[in-house]
Amino acid sequence: MNLDQAEAFARIRLLRSPNIGPVSYTQLLRRFGSAAASLEALPDLGKRGGRQYTPAPSARIEAEVTAVRQAGARYLFHDSPEYPSLLRELESAPPILTYRGDIALATKPCVAMVGARNASAAAVKLARDFAMALADAGLVVVSGLARGIDGAAHKGALPKTIGVIASGIEIAYPPQHAELQEQIASEGLLIAEQPPGTEPRGSHFPSRNRIIAGLAAGTLVVEAAPKSGSLITARLAGEAGREVMAIPGSPLDSRSQGCNQLIRDGAVLVQSPEDVVELLSGFDGNPRSTFRETQVWSYDPGEDFADEEPADIEQLLTTAPVSVDELIRQSGTSAAAVQLALLELEIIGRLTRHAAGRVSLTA
Repeated sequence: MNLDQAEAFARIRLLRSPNIGPVSYTQLLRRFGSAAASLEALPDLGKRGGRQYTPAPSARIEAEVTAVRQAGARYLFHDSPEYPSLLRELESAPPILTYRGDIALATKPCVAMVGARNASAAAVKLARDFAMALADAGLVVVSGLARGIDGAAHKGALPKTIGVIASGIEIAYPPQHAELQEQIASEGLLIAEQPPGTEPRGSHFPSRNRIIAGLAAGTLVVEAAPKSGSLITARLAGEAGREVMAIPGSPLDSRSQGCNQLIRDGAVLVQSPEDVVELLSGFDGNPRSTFRETQVWSYDPGEDFADEEPADIEQLLTTAPVSVDELIRQSGTSAAAVQLALLELEIIGRLTRHAAGRVSLTA
């Protein structure tokens, strides 16, 4: 698809506007046909929700575009032929990414490898050896450039590796991986969802994790504590209908408890790179792992609702997440009318979207 510069600029501005997330961005494009038309409509949508709304200023977007160019990066839009097909399947797929390196790597068969930051020496070596073998077998290894397992996976797989970061494309995090990050950008592929200049914050890491899980047919957890970001990535992979794999460890080591727990809950036990290759060869969307039943949406998050009036659903919402399907059933109105009502609530900051197609009032 050839996107003219004015519409590309409008898309970036739309996504950077207050309270616009991946789902609302997609719905606005479907409803109004273009980002430029969506930007014109936003103040009226805000007014209908009872609040004044101002899109992101053009000057801020001009500065961002300049910063992306200066970093040697490029934009990737959701409808570009180069956009990874597995990532596009996510309801919350990022509409715009920035990247450096070989974007073709993201269209090849990928496996995500994640694990503990304070990993044991044995697990670090295992991750590096696994990644090297998986890359030799034709898989691209995706990880998050964190210390420990992530860094080892990237080093083992280079140049067949994708680093997904929680900061702007030009910011190295953690600082001790600055050289590795630059090497991945030069020889592999570096991807960021956040605008340039964005320092990593806690809320950015789950967003980064969904991209890691979304790019890959399966996620392998090498070593992880029971409550860790690696398990978030595994859960997101399970919800996306991807393979979830884990390497077992000693029950006496807390760093293995997360992996053992995953296996107990349905992840596939993996003992060799060949196990991973066998699981992911010809992956058809039907994972062998039963870790977390996948969420199936009966509605289309991008459904056309051009002629609809919003449903009156605010009284059905609380701060507890509920599925959009349930709201459609209880409201007795069309899916499109419910989606439009949710869109208006989100634009004025009254709605929060959660994983697996759930929504709630903003606390």
